[in-house]
Amino acid sequence: MKETHRGRLRRLSDEEIELWLTVAKSVTPRPDARLPQAPTPAIAAKKPDVEAPSLKSPLPLPKSPSPPPVPQLAPLERRLRQRLSRGKADIDAAIDLHGLTQAEAHSALHHFLARAQADGAKLVLVVTGKGEARSSGDFSGGGVLRRAVPLWLKAPEWRGLIIGFEEASRPHGGAGALYVLLRRADKRRHS
Repeated sequence: MKETHRGRLRRLSDEEIELWLTVAKSVTPRPDARLPQAPTPAIAAKKPDVEAPSLKSPLPLPKSPSPPPVPQLAPLERRLRQRLSRGKADIDAAIDLHGLTQAEAHSALHHFLARAQADGAKLVLVVTGKGEARSSGDFSGGGVLRRAVPLWLKAPEWRGLIIGFEEASRPHGGAGALYVLLRRADKRRHS
């Protein structure tokens, strides 16, 4: 029997695979178990002078690198929220989207957030307006921008800019505004 060399696994011989398949057929397999394929007679009968890689059980293909997972949005910390509602925390920048179309507001918001992040801002205020009929908390009622801006901020392509967002407290506009917590700018991209 061959030894493993420094933790590497060796390939099973044809005889070992056949023996294993015989034993494996005598037991009830687990539902998720897969058995190796039996060696084909044509390949097993031919013994080349140079040992070639086995064609019976091909090596698994390397997985293509999956994109990094999209970070989840985080709510504002409780203490920061309290300080904001009491007027004891500063907002680094603000944008008012009143009177803009959706396309204009989307572009303006993206540029604003990117600029604020590059300037080192941590917390910004985005004023959307309350719209006609407003419904607190779920962003479902009210004006077009009040419904659209949270959807934009939840999109994966904005996660490089923001950590999270929440409805603003009353002194900052309540249901018609959002606090947006920005990610720290990546210094390597700008050097």
